[in-house]
Amino acid sequence: MLNLFLVKTLLTVVRTKSFRSTAETLGLSQPAVSQHIRRLEEELEVTLIRRDRRGCEPTPAALAFLPFAERALRMSERAKAAVKLNQLRIGAGSNIGIYILQPLLKSFMDAHPGLDLNIVVDRNPAIAERLETADLDLALMEWWDGRSGFSSLEWRREPVVLIVPPGHPLSRRRTITRKELIGAPMLGGEPGTGTGRLLQTYFGPGATPIVRMQLGSTEAVKQAVAAGLGISLVLASAVRRETAAGELCAIPFADPAPVKDLYAIWPKFIAPPDRPPAFVRHLLHNSSLS
Repeated sequence: MLNLFLVKTLLTVVRTKSFRSTAETLGLSQPAVSQHIRRLEEELEVTLIRRDRRGCEPTPAALAFLPFAERALRMSERAKAAVKLNQLRIGAGSNIGIYILQPLLKSFMDAHPGLDLNIVVDRNPAIAERLETADLDLALMEWWDGRSGFSSLEWRREPVVLIVPPGHPLSRRRTITRKELIGAPMLGGEPGTGTGRLLQTYFGPGATPIVRMQLGSTEAVKQAVAAGLGISLVLASAVRRETAAGELCAIPFADPAPVKDLYAIWPKFIAPPDRPPAFVRHLLHNSSLS
């Protein structure tokens, strides 16, 4: 097991390029800094720092080690925060963070006054990366690939609807069928949401709608559809305001309808798989709020 204080010393030496500055930063003596680096080199069985008249430089072995060292320290800090039970950092994919999460956050904060809650909303791949680097305590995403070290569960199934502009030939339809959309040109939204996999499963190989324009976000898709540039498939929650205002028409699918599984993911060191974190339990019990 690596001593994380030795790891912190190494990272500080690499950042400052000086044993003296590292000693001042960490409140150590210079001999203690040298001893930390020597002990870590003995543990890893490699040379990590080269010293000369110009200062200190990391070796190739140190540069290869740095990403793992930084992640280990972040995970340590997140673990300490989790034990205190008053800090929570949640990451959410864009659609979840923008269209679904807010009422659930409000009810959770009402039930936990004094909680230091931080929310990061970003594209799903970015949230997954931040979860892996221990920047987040848990994540809410539209897909998950089951990578090791994490627990996950499906906390919601969100309907997918077809959106068209008012006056479109399909705008008065009560439902749409899968067969009617086979090969139809569509506007695409944010990559990395798992929509492509959903469509493959729902329509079957070779029968999916054709994405002819990838617009990068659901908001951009809604604006493009409203402007008459095309039609698209989105989460039903994403267009509640626009359909209520008559700006877009949302057409549900005839059974069987496509649904998007939404996942909660957290590191196993934060909570065991059979007892999800408190916020995940809140999601499971209160999804109707959103």
